Amino acid sequence: MKKNWYEEKINKFSSIGGYQKPELNPDALKLDSNENYVIPKQFQNDIISSARKNSDVREYPLGGVERLIQMISKFIKIHSSMIGVGNGSDQILDLILSNFASKQTKVLTSNPTFGFFEERCKLYSIPLIAIPFSSNMKLNIKDFVKQSKNADILYLDSPNNPTGFQFSKNELQKLVKSFNGLVIIDEAYVEFGDYSLSSIVKTQENLIVVQTLSKSFGLAGLRLGYFIANKKFTDVFMNVLQYPYPLSTITIESGILALEKSKIMKDAVDNIKIERKRIIDNLRKYDTFEVFDSKANFVLFDAHGAYKRVYLALAEQGISIRKLGKIGNHQGCLRVTIGTKEMNSKFLLAIRDLLE
Repeated sequence: MKKNWYEEKINKFSSIGGYQKPELNPDALKLDSNENYVIPKQFQNDIISSARKNSDVREYPLGGVERLIQMISKFIKIHSSMIGVGNGSDQILDLILSNFASKQTKVLTSNPTFGFFEERCKLYSIPLIAIPFSSNMKLNIKDFVKQSKNADILYLDSPNNPTGFQFSKNELQKLVKSFNGLVIIDEAYVEFGDYSLSSIVKTQENLIVVQTLSKSFGLAGLRLGYFIANKKFTDVFMNVLQYPYPLSTITIESGILALEKSKIMKDAVDNIKIERKRIIDNLRKYDTFEVFDSKANFVLFDAHGAYKRVYLALAEQGISIRKLGKIGNHQGCLRVTIGTKEMNSKFLLAIRDLLE
C-alpha cells in the first residue's frame, strides 16, 4: 500500500463536503431547523432535572437501553423485540448504510430527500436513483414502481424533508409490499403527518421504520432515535452493529420520562398543525409566493426571484429561515419551521411589512 494512501482518502472525503448545518445565530428567532419550540421549555427542564436525580454518570448505563425500549414499546404499541435505538435517527441510518449497502447497491429515493442521507450515500459511494418531485411538489408512485426493479434499497422520508409531502397510506403500502429489497421509511416527522407504517413491520420482513424524539417531543439536543424492524434484524443491529452504549444515561432517563408525558407532545403537535395551516393560508395571499402543502412541522414555499431578498430581509429583522434555492423547476425555495403562535406571528408580520 502506498505511503500516502491516507492523504488520498482525506482528499476524497474533502471533495464530498458533508451535510450542511444551518448557521449559528444565537440572537435570531430560529425557524430554520424544524425544532419544536411549542413544547414548553419547562417540560425539558423538568425531565432533565429528574433524569439527573435518577442517574449516576460514573457508571455505564447497563440496562438503561432496555428500559427505554420497553417504554417506547408501550408508547407505539409494538413489541420490544422489534425496537432498536440510536444516537439520533441519523446514526441509525448511517449504521444501516455502512453495513448493508455498497458501491454495487442502488438506492431508490426522491429528489430532494433528507440531506444527511444523501451525503452519507456519497461518503460510501452508494449510487442513487432519485425520482424528482413534480412542479407542485408531489411524487408519482408509478415512477417509483417503474424504477423499483433497478434498486436494492428503497429510502423515503415520510413526510418528506424539505417538501413536507407524504404519499397516501394506501399508495405507500402498495409500494413497500411490491419492493423486492430493503425498505427504509424515515418517519422523523410522522406525528405531524397523516399516518405511520410502523404497524405493518409485523408482516413486512424487509421494512425498517425509523422514528425520533427530536421533532415531536422537542428533544433534538438529546439525540434519541429509534427504529422498528423484524426481530432478526433488530437483534443483529443492537447486538452486533450498534455501539455497546449508544445513548448517555441522561438521554435514556430523559427519554423515559418524556414518553411518560406523551400527552404534552400530542397537544403541542395539535397546535403546530393549526399554526401550519395559518402560515400556509397567509403566505398564499401573496402573489410573490408559491406555497406547497405540508404534513410536517415546516412549510416550503417558492419566492422565485425574490427569495434572496426575502431571506436577507428576514435575517435583518432577526428571523432565521432555511434558504434552499433550487428544487426541481423551482429556483427560489425557502423553508420556515412552524414555531409558537407568537413566533409565527412575528414571521408573518415581517413578511407583510416586506411585501405590502
